[in-house]
Amino acid sequence: MLRKIYDETIALSRHRHAGWGLAGVSFLESSVFPVPPDVMLIPMVLADRAKAWQHALVCTLASVAGAALGYAIGLYLWDVIGAPTFAFYGAEAAFEKFQNVYAEWGIWIVLAAAISFLPFKVATIASGALGLAFLPFLLTSLIGRAIRFFLVAGLVYAFGEKIERFIDRYFNILSIAAVLVIMLLAYWIGTS
Repeated sequence: MLRKIYDETIALSRHRHAGWGLAGVSFLESSVFPVPPDVMLIPMVLADRAKAWQHALVCTLASVAGAALGYAIGLYLWDVIGAPTFAFYGAEAAFEKFQNVYAEWGIWIVLAAAISFLPFKVATIASGALGLAFLPFLLTSLIGRAIRFFLVAGLVYAFGEKIERFIDRYFNILSIAAVLVIMLLAYWIGTS
């Protein structure tokens, strides 16, 4: 089922209304959808490099709007939508761990999830459920998502199909490196 959704998302990137599709996938991925918008962003930038920054901006803004929806789901609809979403992704244990470290590291967790392969929807819904202040959450989401999508668009713009294969092959490793950098930065700021 997940593979079918992934394939349909790729096909949408070639549609004449792909820009709207990119916005929709970016919006939904931040709260409930399982496929990241990168699978549309990359082929769309390859198809028209002149629109790379426009596509990255659409991804960023729609994703942050979706993050606000995820936050609202966590805040107001945890029992109806939040808990079942976490169950669908098998993230109940992650949520329990998230609760334990959230008070101290909440913003950093949101930033790490916004940039990396970590499921951003888990961070958005949990942020609402656990009551992270909304404006810092939104600003952190904007910064993290902008870093991710503008970096992906910029790499594809500069290196084309070679970087597409590289990102596809090493995305998890690159994401782990980004999370480690964020953790070191958080530790450094916390001890300063």
